[in-house]
Amino acid sequence: MVDARIADRLNKARRAGEQKGRLLPEQRLEASLANFRARFGPDRLRSLSGPALLELMHRHGNHDSLVYWLEFKDDEEFAQNAFGSIAGGSALKFRLYQRVETGAWTTGTSNDQRVISVDEAVRMAESHRDQLLAGVEALAALRTGATIEDYRRLQETMARAAPDLCDLGWAHKYLFLLYPDRLDDYHSFVFQRFMCVKLLTEPPESGHRYEAAHTFVTWTRELGWPMYHFTGVLNEYFGEPHRYWRVGTRAGNDNESQWDRMRDRGCIAVGYDPIGDLSSITASAEGKDQLRKLMEPHQPNASTLSNQLTQLFNFAVNAAVGDLVLAADGDRILAIGRISGEYAFEPQFRFKHVRPVTWLSFESWTLPDPSEVRLSTFRPVNRIPNLLAIEQLLAGADDRAAPQPPPPPAPEQRLTPSGPFPVPMLAGVAGRVQAALERKGQVIVYGPPGTGKTYVAEQAVKDLAALQNFNTSFERLTAEQKGEVLGHARWRGYVRILSFHPGYGYEDFIEGYRPSADGAHLRFALRDGVFKQLCADAAERPDRRFYLLIDEINRGDVPRILGELMTVLELDKRDKEVVLPLSGTRFRVPMNVRIVGTMNTADRSIALLDAALRRRFVFIELMPDYDVLDSPEAEIDLGALLKNLNARLREHVKRDARNLQVGHAYLLEGGKPIADLRRLARVLHDDVVPLVQEYCYDDFDALREILGSGFVDADAEAIRTGVFDRMEELRDALARLGPDVVRQESRLEATSEPGDPDAEP
Repeated sequence: MVDARIADRLNKARRAGEQKGRLLPEQRLEASLANFRARFGPDRLRSLSGPALLELMHRHGNHDSLVYWLEFKDDEEFAQNAFGSIAGGSALKFRLYQRVETGAWTTGTSNDQRVISVDEAVRMAESHRDQLLAGVEALAALRTGATIEDYRRLQETMARAAPDLCDLGWAHKYLFLLYPDRLDDYHSFVFQRFMCVKLLTEPPESGHRYEAAHTFVTWTRELGWPMYHFTGVLNEYFGEPHRYWRVGTRAGNDNESQWDRMRDRGCIAVGYDPIGDLSSITASAEGKDQLRKLMEPHQPNASTLSNQLTQLFNFAVNAAVGDLVLAADGDRILAIGRISGEYAFEPQFRFKHVRPVTWLSFESWTLPDPSEVRLSTFRPVNRIPNLLAIEQLLAGADDRAAPQPPPPPAPEQRLTPSGPFPVPMLAGVAGRVQAALERKGQVIVYGPPGTGKTYVAEQAVKDLAALQNFNTSFERLTAEQKGEVLGHARWRGYVRILSFHPGYGYEDFIEGYRPSADGAHLRFALRDGVFKQLCADAAERPDRRFYLLIDEINRGDVPRILGELMTVLELDKRDKEVVLPLSGTRFRVPMNVRIVGTMNTADRSIALLDAALRRRFVFIELMPDYDVLDSPEAEIDLGALLKNLNARLREHVKRDARNLQVGHAYLLEGGKPIADLRRLARVLHDDVVPLVQEYCYDDFDALREILGSGFVDADAEAIRTGVFDRMEELRDALARLGPDVVRQESRLEATSEPGDPDAEP
């Protein structure tokens, strides 16, 4: 029942979670369980009756009540979030609650609430107590090493002994807190079913939450973990429940395949040719009605319309980022992918409605029960044999090489600059930049040093320009095509990059007089600045987007540099002309111009920017990302190192401390965490320590509190530079920054570069 491959991956995930502090220590969690049992255990419930029992069990306003502890309490006394959540929904999920406004006790459902007397409420509370105690007896009788048949009998017993509570999440949580070795802490059957499938185990029939516990108990016994750590690792490793879909790759009377496009471009796509862009359709009844009205003129048959409506609405709206999708040609599965972005519309293609996908496997196979989704365009896959087959294949694919599609055609065959092409939604932060540009025309990406602001902004504008002009990402362009995007000797490019600084002025950006040699004479000539040139080029090619990337935008005097353009930057004012004071010419910013700025908040807070400027830009914050530094096998946990360092900075650098942190990019090389201790030493010596020293204004007492005495000699007001050459001292100094920084179970070899005179023997 326990798959060795998954067990090995979960063991690694647990170690990583412990090192990052994502799993609370067993001692604290066991203390929480003891506190709960002392307050609400079977003996306490048996000892009460009448209004006292009602108050203890069901009064939400009482922070010492059972329902409050189960849903809300999360502190040093009881860490309930570690034991599975029952949050959400109304108080009626407990079947009984007291209204705050009137104090009346209420029961029923959200659509049919009924006020009852205190006596009736007491009787309900006593019934709930009796059913909980019956559940306690059933669990106490469950033998060690119980089989699946034992758990099926437990399910039947619970249904008889606790008919009102058997299907309720709060009752399941109460019983788990008393018997965490016999139940799991997934208090929703949706989660239980999803995790069973991920563990390659067939879940029980719907709603059998006590029977489902057998899978999780078996795994914890095999691994030797407490249940609360096992489910915590499952949540971290597999994430929240997602759905599974099957998408067809052929359509139309000619049955033409669209698979090559989906495979090579990393997307799934569906047809429905007469229907236009569905970006405005929302996940609501109104959204579905809106889609129905778009489709009705093209499909008179009511049954067919309903079928097509459901599939297209699922594709554009209901399918979520993170869902798995099977690309299929009839019964044959061509690939498995994970949806990685939102809906986009690409009218130049046969299949116009698109979702980006990250392909996980290109193995060809057939579902055990293909009839579930046969002859469909886009349908959910729900049957357990099919889901288990998908997860079995992916579990094996994890052990194989990363999926590689067949090589795409040569660039000169597949890339043509005919454009413009519709641009799909980019993923991650780049997608946020793209959305901000669509909404407002200009955006500033800001954050502390080393958070990747310039990299993200530059990649976003280069990809947006490449996709519009060549229908592919910038990295896949030829050298000549990259020159078309960034400029070459004959063309200034669709993307212009510059940096603001204290000496940068209006004359550099818009227009100004510059010295010019005229024979033997020197005169001043009026010349166009960078932005005016960009706008002139954009006006000549209104069907293409032009991008200006301004790095370190806050280092310049932005109101002075922009001048009268502050009035016409907003998209709804782009048609408005202004008169330039030097040349006297009329000037406007074309609609196809977009501006992206980056801002280092260590230099200047957003709050200090001109209010008019703030109103005209969207601001996207990038903060240190500790997850990208994850390298479980390394001796130094770079994520823990940076997290502890930034926590000390926030504590001891009071002035704008949140903006004076250290970004993750300092600890990356080639996009990967630094794996060599000597390289890490150089980065700390050359980059990180000087930055922190600058933040402290050479206050060496504060510097010692942040970096520790291993790096700082406060009495001598000096950095201990020798520590960066002696690896054992460096390990010791790093260990003082936090107990989780230097891992003891694995040691990173401190390698030296050839010819390094400071290398240790």
